[in-house]
Amino acid sequence: MESSQTTYYKTPIGTAKIVGDENGISAVTVIDTPLETSSEIPESLQDCVQQLSEYFSGTRKEFNLKLNPQGTEFQKRVWNELLLVPYGKTRTYSEQSKKLGNIKAIRAVASANGKNPIWIIIPCHRIIGSDGSLTGYAGGIWRKKWLLEHENPSAQQSLPIECG
Repeated sequence: MESSQTTYYKTPIGTAKIVGDENGISAVTVIDTPLETSSEIPESLQDCVQQLSEYFSGTRKEFNLKLNPQGTEFQKRVWNELLLVPYGKTRTYSEQSKKLGNIKAIRAVASANGKNPIWIIIPCHRIIGSDGSLTGYAGGIWRKKWLLEHENPSAQQSLPIECG
């Protein structure tokens, strides 16, 4: 079995540290240290770098990558539910909890979102507070705002709150 490989990819909002192997991408995290894109990108991570590049250039709305996030079964259920939130749309924490079958699990769902190891690709940035606020984002609220505006440029001033 191949061990995990790491590469760095410079994005408009920070450097993405990408970790994975032949079993899939296990982590994409944002770091504040400005690093250039790695000159040698391991084969197992090339698709991820390419798709992130397309996402940031505005030509990709869905990712097609083999993912292998590490977490509890509950966290994985939450992350799988995040994958169903469409590009350019938002969902509230309570809507996400309802979709998972337990409206009272809002705090647990929010906690699992916060532990999402695969930045952008598992789109936890699309989950907002019930009042439309951009609450809780490990990469910083300014990045969450940037990502939502990138995905929905017509909503520069205010983000719509979807009611389900």
